[in-house]
Amino acid sequence: MKNIYLFGECMIELMPAAQDQSSTLMKQSFAGDVFNTAVYLKRTFADMNVHLVTAVGQDPFSLDMLQYFENENIGCDFVFKSTTKIPGLYSIQLDEQGERSFTYWRENSAARQVMQHIDDEVISQLAKGDMFFFSGISLAVIEPSARAAFWLLIDQLKAAGVQIVFDPNYRPRMWSGAKEAQEQFELALQKSDLSLPGVDDFQQLFGMTTVEEVNQYCQQFGLTELIIKNGEQGILVVVDGETSQFAITPVENVVDTTSAGDSFNGVYLGARIEGYSVNDSISLASKAAGFVIQHRGAIAPADEFNRFIKTQLELV
Repeated sequence: MKNIYLFGECMIELMPAAQDQSSTLMKQSFAGDVFNTAVYLKRTFADMNVHLVTAVGQDPFSLDMLQYFENENIGCDFVFKSTTKIPGLYSIQLDEQGERSFTYWRENSAARQVMQHIDDEVISQLAKGDMFFFSGISLAVIEPSARAAFWLLIDQLKAAGVQIVFDPNYRPRMWSGAKEAQEQFELALQKSDLSLPGVDDFQQLFGMTTVEEVNQYCQQFGLTELIIKNGEQGILVVVDGETSQFAITPVENVVDTTSAGDSFNGVYLGARIEGYSVNDSISLASKAAGFVIQHRGAIAPADEFNRFIKTQLELV
C-alpha cells in the first residue's frame, strides 16, 4: 500500500454563509492548500495511506480539526500538538466570477513550528514513504530559522528514494520580499522530482506569462516530471524530456475557484502513483477540478464528489 506524506498547514476557514454575500454571517470550516490536496487524493484513491505532516494546538478548534482529518480518513500520526499555539485562520471573499481573495491571521499558527517536532525517529518513518509533497505556502509558513532543517529533511528523504513533489504556490504577503521567495523556490525545484507550477504564480514571482517561459526556466532543475497549469488555456506536461499539450474544457458554472489547483494536484498525483498514464491522470484531475469549482468552499461535499469521481474512474 502506497504511503504519501503531505507537509503544510490546515487552517480555520471562514466564508460568507450566503452565496450572494449580502449577509455578515460566516460559515466556518477547515482548509489549506496541502490539506485540500490530501483530501481529494484520499477520496479518489481510498486504498492509499495519505498522511498530513503538520502541527495544531490543543484548543477546541484544533480538536475539531483533528476530527475533520479523521472523517476524511487522513492519517494523523504526524500531526503534532503544540501546547502554546493554535491553528491559523483565513476568510474568503468571492467576486461575481467566483474568483477569491483572502485575509489571513496566522502569526500564532502551530504549523509555523512543525519542524520543532521532526526528529530522527520521525524522519526514519517519513523515509519509508513513497511520496513527500510540499508547497510554496508550506515553505512560507514555517519559521525562516527552520528552513535549513527542512532542506536537510528533504535531502534525507530523497536519498532514501522518496519521490519529492513541489507545488509552487506563491502568496506575496507571506514573504519578506520576492527575492527571498525566489531563492526558496529555486531550492525546492532543485531538490524535487516532480513539480506542478501555475503560470499565474510564476507571473507574480518571476514575471513569466506563458507556459513556454515557465518550461524554459524549469528545465535547469532536472525535474523528471513537470506539470504547468495555465487555467483555461490548458496544461503543458514534460515527462523525461517529452513535451505534451493538453486542452481544458471550460466550466460554465464557476462558483468558487478556491481549491481548483489543490484538487487537480491531489487527483493527478494519486493517479500517477497508482500507475495511470499522464494522459489519463491529466484527464481525471482536470475533471475533478472542474467539479470542485462548481461548489462553494475549498472542500466539496464528500458524497457528491465521491459519486462523481467514481463515475470518472470507471471511464478511464
